[in-house]
Amino acid sequence: MLSAVNALRILTSPLNNYISKNMLHSSGAAQAKVAVVLAGCGVYDGSEVHEASACLVHLSRAKAEVGMFAPDINQMHVVDHIAGAPDEKDTRNVLKESARIARGKISALSNLKATDYDAIIFPGGFGAAKNLCTFGVDGSKCSVNNEAKRVIEEFHANKKPIGCCCIAPALVARVLPGVEVTMGSDKEEDGRFPYAGTVQGLLELGAKHVNKGPTECHVDEKNKIVSAPAYMCETGLHEIFDGIGQMVNGTLKLVKS
Repeated sequence: MLSAVNALRILTSPLNNYISKNMLHSSGAAQAKVAVVLAGCGVYDGSEVHEASACLVHLSRAKAEVGMFAPDINQMHVVDHIAGAPDEKDTRNVLKESARIARGKISALSNLKATDYDAIIFPGGFGAAKNLCTFGVDGSKCSVNNEAKRVIEEFHANKKPIGCCCIAPALVARVLPGVEVTMGSDKEEDGRFPYAGTVQGLLELGAKHVNKGPTECHVDEKNKIVSAPAYMCETGLHEIFDGIGQMVNGTLKLVKS
């Protein structure tokens, strides 16, 4: 039996690291190659961890080959997730933080090419609206990270589907005006959709918003955009998980169309 020390050496050896970074993320023959773009690690300043994990679980179940990417830039800021306030003394790199979710199997977003993948997915979390674009600060006047803009335009130009959830549809809407997306409901519904006011920003970007429940997704077949509310809705994690599953499956379905 391996000792704890020897097991740790194997896990951290350069050879194991190389193999790990080049393994498929699902067992068996891959049904599709999907790029997942992360924006850090943590709901308030990066990718929402449960949403990112749900995307990966549903992709694994569908036997997709997954490649994960994130921009190699500093975060807009770092948020203390206990205090719920920015930590002015801390700075973090989006790629390095995203690697925590990806278990190290990640590459800089600058390396992503639409020709290498069948689809792309953007989990939510405020990082999508702070690090991939500035929608969380500037609303409809937001700017978009150059590499995020490039890959969205490339996948769209190649007629390859784009999946997104939570606040990430705002990123897609900024790059591709006129798309149809959902971020849940445009009404708060007694606190069920606390971020309903965000829909106005989408409309100002020229997007069409379609109200959907937490276990649903919306498919813009013309533009091959699939979106789901996720944590834009105050509901149980199992419903968030199921709704993201609808988004992932809808995105993969468009790969075959």
